[in-house]
Amino acid sequence: MPGPRLPASYLQPGVSSFSDFLADQAPDLLPGRRALPQGQAGDLAPHGTTIVGATFPGGVLLAGDRRATMGNIIAQRDIEKVFATDEYSAAGIAGTAGLAIEMIRLFQTELEHYEKIEGTTLSLDGKANRLSALIRSNLGMAMQGLAVVPLFAGFDLGDARGRIFSYDVTGGRYEETGYTAVGSGSMFARGSLKKLYRPDLTEAEVVTLAVQALYDAADDDSATGGPDVARRIFPIVHVITAEGGRRLSGDEVAAVADRVIAGRMSHPDGPTAPLTGGGHA
Repeated sequence: MPGPRLPASYLQPGVSSFSDFLADQAPDLLPGRRALPQGQAGDLAPHGTTIVGATFPGGVLLAGDRRATMGNIIAQRDIEKVFATDEYSAAGIAGTAGLAIEMIRLFQTELEHYEKIEGTTLSLDGKANRLSALIRSNLGMAMQGLAVVPLFAGFDLGDARGRIFSYDVTGGRYEETGYTAVGSGSMFARGSLKKLYRPDLTEAEVVTLAVQALYDAADDDSATGGPDVARRIFPIVHVITAEGGRRLSGDEVAAVADRVIAGRMSHPDGPTAPLTGGGHA
């Protein structure tokens, strides 16, 4: 006997947005549609912390530390916070880790669904807008302490350059110039990036820049994990260029982190930016 048939709605031409289809057919599966008890729930779930992003000629980079915290407890030492969302884009997560990972998986499906339905990929602005809508749908959760604040980056094939987008909990989208950071250690990471970033950095130099910034964040923010030499746990680094996205291997990141740590042995506060443009020492 033939098996059960799919509902008719699954077999009809539909909209190109998978999340809209899900909202119509199974809204309880969307992260932001689940019922929660009253009160603050933020302390009940692990939180991801610091993500940094930076552009360089010909591409863009996202990097994240590996620590997740729950209150004053280290919930996980080797969590992954940077994910490829398609061939030319990636997202890093800060905020409630479980919801953030689920949202990024839904976003990955959203981009794949659009490509299958429309026969073409979304523009980078279109991808950034779709992620904004997913974040906005999580506002109810955010008001109860389960906020998700990703950092999105991609290579714009039309403009032939890397671009970075940050968000707030309401889904507000903001394009960043050069570099940025999100998460609990972002203030310290941005300070490091501000001093060391140059628009003409090579890919190898921008990788070192990201590791330096995450080291500085971990130096002052207890929720951000620094390079763990004993366990050989190092940041996740994802680079996107015109050839597509590539996650650096553990050995590649370890080599950079080992050089950064060796440099900190003699200069604990890290490298300093040279004064230019008539500055005075």
